Amino acid sequence: MPPNASPAVLAAALLACAVPAQATDPSVTDPAPETARLQPVVVTAVAPQSPLLFTTDPKLPRQPVPASDGADYLRTIAGFGAVRNGGTNGDPVLRGMFGSRLNLLTGDGAMAGACPARMDNPLSYVAPETYDVLAVIKGPQTVLWGPGASAGTVRFERRTAPFETAGARLYGSALGGSWGRNDQVADIALGAPAGHLRLVANRSEQDDYDDGDGRTVPSRWKKWNADVEAGWTPGADTRVIATFGTGDGEARYAGRGMDGTRFKRESAGLRVEKTGFGGALARIDASVFHNDADHVMDNFRLREPDPLGPMPMPMEARLDRRTTGGRAAATWQLGAWDLVTGLDQQASRHRNHEAAHAMDMHAGTAWVPDARFTTTGAFAEATWKARPRDRLVAGARADRARVEDRRATTDGMMPMPNPTAGATRRETLGAGFVRYEHDLAATPATVYAGLGRTERLPDYWELFSPDHGPMGAANAFAAIRPEITTQLDVGAQYQGAVLRAWASLYAARIDDYILFRYGSGGMMGPSSQALNVDARTRGGELGLQWRFAPRWTTEATVAYAWGENRSDDRALPQMPPLEARMNLTYARADWSLGALWRLVARQGRIAVDEGNVVGRDLGPSAGFGTFSLNAGYRFGKTLQLTAGIDNLFDRTYAEHLNLAGNAAFGYPADPVRIHEPGRLVWMKLALDY
Repeated sequence: MPPNASPAVLAAALLACAVPAQATDPSVTDPAPETARLQPVVVTAVAPQSPLLFTTDPKLPRQPVPASDGADYLRTIAGFGAVRNGGTNGDPVLRGMFGSRLNLLTGDGAMAGACPARMDNPLSYVAPETYDVLAVIKGPQTVLWGPGASAGTVRFERRTAPFETAGARLYGSALGGSWGRNDQVADIALGAPAGHLRLVANRSEQDDYDDGDGRTVPSRWKKWNADVEAGWTPGADTRVIATFGTGDGEARYAGRGMDGTRFKRESAGLRVEKTGFGGALARIDASVFHNDADHVMDNFRLREPDPLGPMPMPMEARLDRRTTGGRAAATWQLGAWDLVTGLDQQASRHRNHEAAHAMDMHAGTAWVPDARFTTTGAFAEATWKARPRDRLVAGARADRARVEDRRATTDGMMPMPNPTAGATRRETLGAGFVRYEHDLAATPATVYAGLGRTERLPDYWELFSPDHGPMGAANAFAAIRPEITTQLDVGAQYQGAVLRAWASLYAARIDDYILFRYGSGGMMGPSSQALNVDARTRGGELGLQWRFAPRWTTEATVAYAWGENRSDDRALPQMPPLEARMNLTYARADWSLGALWRLVARQGRIAVDEGNVVGRDLGPSAGFGTFSLNAGYRFGKTLQLTAGIDNLFDRTYAEHLNLAGNAAFGYPADPVRIHEPGRLVWMKLALDY
């Protein structure tokens, strides 16, 4: 069906298909027997499982239909956004916080990108539908998964259930849509009580999309991934799981001077799980991982070089990042106390391999390392069940970090000797939190309040990507200080027979917040400076699900974030505007219909030309609203068809967190945000056997 068909025709076609869509995660699916068989479409949000913890099945269809990367999946959780690139590989943002303030993990390991401008951010290497669980912890309210997670922790996990008898499991899906959208996923597991073998693979592609005015936005992508997992179960209390994986892809970027033409991933891991010790020790988990990102960006494979721009000749940059590490944790059960203690370690090496033109790309050149990071930490997190309805959760961790500057010269067209060549920074970092949870006696509700504090080491992009450091400093590596966040989180959750509601509010003080400022850089584009400022943030998210009549459910979420640069008494940049989503669903035994209305307010609190390594405030942004339809039908127990029309009325709009269009694609010199897709029609068939 062409993307420019009329809304009325498309709506009629979709409704005639009678295809289902439930607006919630399985955890909040209508328990009535009539609708229990439906696998829902997650439309508006995922409700929390417990205070500040959100989990969802990434195999479930989403609306709007997400791109191929992890950032789009996170946007269905209230409070999340993304710095948009156009089609794919947006950079995730939670409550206005970006980069390593979010701890992004696949399994127990980190997959750091290689591009100095985060063209290949960590989630660009993640194919969400190949995982079983997406788990999010908001705020500095855990210490179990590494240092520095001031905004939150995101984990994509594969959880292969043991085989009680010999057998097979199969999941597969195919998605097609406007602009040549074409995705396939296959997840096959063979196993017996002694072990299992699981193969997971996917591919995804889409052409350049059109905005609501019919203008083409350079945005096409093509990606694939393949992973194998081998599990050995020598006894009922022991599991050993080895994983190996690879993938690659390409993406065209309307907002960058180069495109990503290689996203080569190579991953390996080993995990051991041991239970059945008896006594206080309940469980031991140990894991190691090895992840390689090999990234190429250029200006000639997916576009023509701009003869009037800063790179008139074909140019390429090749970079790689190797991240290795391990973790060991012991779980203890001591009466009213549950305790997890452990150690973790992570090392990361970055290097580059550049050529000045398209011909003879790699001849006579070699890999040149420019940075090395090492972090070793110890942690403990405990839950005290003080009374049947009262819990106290607390944790602490300490990390020793080391960073080496291995750059001999500075980057750019005119390299200069690096004043911090060979220098090493060492930091001791701490983190901790305490949270009180109380279940109300007279109503099915929980209230909580938590206070967390974390110290975050500046990441690769904050130490090595800026052109300049703070005023008077040799560079960013020499002078950028660790960031310290102290945050209060309070909230409540209610879960009744027909109504479920939740609210979470936060307020944070951030000392030495790491800020980027951009200025005119001449022919090579804007120059960047990294510096520390003091800041504060506040905001919250609200959610509601109400089954107000048999077969009818409505759901709504609201998210608001506010930030202030206290040092300069002005707005903190890159804060998302107020956003609301409202959904209405009608569900019967095997089919349902749904509608989604998304509303985003104008954002006028800005700091022009300030932001982070990827995005900067371009100016005020207009508010907008989009309306979408979805539906689905289940054929028996194993096969489900879902479909949707996103942006039904073909609105032209742009997200506030966005890149400016690049002049090579005809965008003007004055920054113009990249428009989002116009009307998008999609259909997905999923098999779960």
